[in-house]
Amino acid sequence: MTDRPAFHRVHNGEKAKLPFASEEYDARLAELRERMEAAGASAAVFTSMHNVAYYSGFLYCSFGRPYALVVTEDDSVTISAGIDAGQPWRRSHGDNITYTDWTRDNFWRAVRSVTGTGGVIGYEGDHLTLMQRDRMEDFLQPLTMVDLFETTMRQRMHKSPAEIDLIRHGAAVADHGGEAIRDAIRAGVREVDVAMAGRNAMELEIARRFPDAEYRDTWVWFQSGLNTDGAHNPVTGRVLQQGDILSLNTFPMISGYYTALERTLFLGDPDAASLKVWEANVAAHELGLGLLKPGATCSGVTRQINDFLAERDLLQYRTFGYGHSFGVLSHFYGREAGLELREDIDTVLEPGMVISMEPMLTIPQGQPGAGGYREHDILIITDDGNENITGFPYGPAHNIIG
Repeated sequence: MTDRPAFHRVHNGEKAKLPFASEEYDARLAELRERMEAAGASAAVFTSMHNVAYYSGFLYCSFGRPYALVVTEDDSVTISAGIDAGQPWRRSHGDNITYTDWTRDNFWRAVRSVTGTGGVIGYEGDHLTLMQRDRMEDFLQPLTMVDLFETTMRQRMHKSPAEIDLIRHGAAVADHGGEAIRDAIRAGVREVDVAMAGRNAMELEIARRFPDAEYRDTWVWFQSGLNTDGAHNPVTGRVLQQGDILSLNTFPMISGYYTALERTLFLGDPDAASLKVWEANVAAHELGLGLLKPGATCSGVTRQINDFLAERDLLQYRTFGYGHSFGVLSHFYGREAGLELREDIDTVLEPGMVISMEPMLTIPQGQPGAGGYREHDILIITDDGNENITGFPYGPAHNIIG
């Protein structure tokens, strides 16, 4: 039998246009190397979609196979599976090595070809599985290992001007999808029909704005009636009825970057109890918008909104935090847990951070005003306050349909 390689380079075609210029990735890698030096790491092996994409531009599709970005003092190399051929190299800033599946653990042999053995290896404690950690120790034989999860998350929390520009586009696309959804709402249509109208509109708009991009993962959650009680409830085939409470949620994905628009609507006039809860949640939203500024802490903002809702005997209907960071993330990767508006997060807001304000109240079925009420805007923290980049209107004055 002919010897077959454990890994090789599949540099097929020409490099593609990435979401950001080479200088942007070089700056990210330079800061990463400073953070690695501070942690004592001679090499970093990133296995998460968000860090691989953040430092290289390549957003992998795992499908049961491991992927990585290996960064050393001199090299930045993505490690990809043979099934993808040359696409990972075309979409990577830096080099790429393709591992084959002729022999188990060729992935780690490819990683080892870059890191060598006996070094201090950085990894992501929030992503690397116990099984893969054992493989890493077996193949790389590290002197020791250091967790780079926290420091890389802190780096990603501060957005560059180029990232903020991309996020602005995403917010505008989310508004565009919201308009398509509002136009599709009427009694007798299904949630899924409305959701598809919003998704299709956003896909077309992303392709118009970014003709050189890859397109994937844009989605909509459009919920009605009881299905509004959870923020992440999937779309169903429920048929809209006059009087329904509705929840509009658009999520354009642009090269791994997530943005969102979320709004409460009603199909027809809401009853008095529903209107009272909706107006209270809008007031909490507006309070929160004014609190997001440099020097404020996530926990401090949370306490003030909690107090506001408690005074109105509504705090018990809050189901989660009031906002979170934006950047390289989606519903299955990339959460920047250090920048969330919760009681247990004391991060200080700084210029260049991007965060949402999204209070939600859920009144249980059978009580007056039953349903889930949610508003969501995206804000850039500036030197003296914030800039709200969400344009779709909120509240009863704008979102009662028919």
